[in-house]
Amino acid sequence: MVLPDGDFRELWVRDGRFTFEPVPGAQTIAQNCWLLPGLVDAHNHIGLSATGPVLDVESQRAQALSDRDAGALLIRDCGTPVDTRHLDGHVDLPRIIRAGRHLARYRRYLPDVAIELSDPADLPSAVLAQARVSDGWVKLVGDWIERDVGDLAPCWPAEVIRAGIEAAHSVGARVTAHAFSAGALPDLISAGIDCIEHGSGLTADLIGDMAARRTALVPTLINIANFPSIADAAGAKFPAYAAHMRRLHAGVTDMVAAAYEAGVPIYAGTDAGGSLPHGLIAEEIAALAVAGLNATDALAAGSWAARSWLGLPGIEEGAPADLVVYETDPRNDLSALRRPVRIILRGSVVA
Repeated sequence: MVLPDGDFRELWVRDGRFTFEPVPGAQTIAQNCWLLPGLVDAHNHIGLSATGPVLDVESQRAQALSDRDAGALLIRDCGTPVDTRHLDGHVDLPRIIRAGRHLARYRRYLPDVAIELSDPADLPSAVLAQARVSDGWVKLVGDWIERDVGDLAPCWPAEVIRAGIEAAHSVGARVTAHAFSAGALPDLISAGIDCIEHGSGLTADLIGDMAARRTALVPTLINIANFPSIADAAGAKFPAYAAHMRRLHAGVTDMVAAAYEAGVPIYAGTDAGGSLPHGLIAEEIAALAVAGLNATDALAAGSWAARSWLGLPGIEEGAPADLVVYETDPRNDLSALRRPVRIILRGSVVA
């Protein structure tokens, strides 16, 4: 059965691309199975680990292989401090769409990860620079802990955000932003940002605005599950921040459910490469279902809908042959995503 249409049909691969026309002499690699367009991890950091930049090529490759073997054949790299373009020459690794480096205020993000700007007025030019070296995305750090305040706070003035987003759009790039709290979100959304990462502080009015604008949300639920431990680690020094993180964690399921009901486009992203290992896309899709998405829409958020959002087709005539094969219907049991029986990338069986 070919998903998402649910049609029983035969599928061939010729020259690395799908075709529904028979290919003479083709070898059968699976039958009586469910075929899903390659999974998508829409928030991933190949080249980054919990201890900082990953410079070793084999370690970067190992990260990508972990994602591939979990079925994630398309990755939106949501900011990394190292250049991983050499991985594009590895035909057995997932396709990667890069957002360049994070853009943050000075001392307002993880050390050695972002390009840190002392003067916020420099943001538009920095956005343009990252747009030119990325694959059509730019990543902002919208909020972070402000030590003098002792809590999460917005990083950029509203007029600078608007100018930065307009600069990206002028060269055809899209912009996304890390945002935990509610404080940074109104300016980001009203400025026409294309996507919000995490979004744990979203309120009903902001969700309505996102739905009207078709602003995407990548909630990274399995990462937000770590908020209580982050709060525990920070609590002694920053009690207000710790309490805030716990409140955000407590409300995130209701937030995602409200965004889904409102029609906000939601996509699956693990935030792998920070505190989380790679290869967890099945867990993120399952978490979306727990938060209120029906199973088919949770699958779409990590497969065909996400592929379309990022500019790649699913299973159709002439499309790149990126495919995950399952013995059972993942729409009926999302745990099937943890048990792929074949993974086909660029027309070749890779796992």
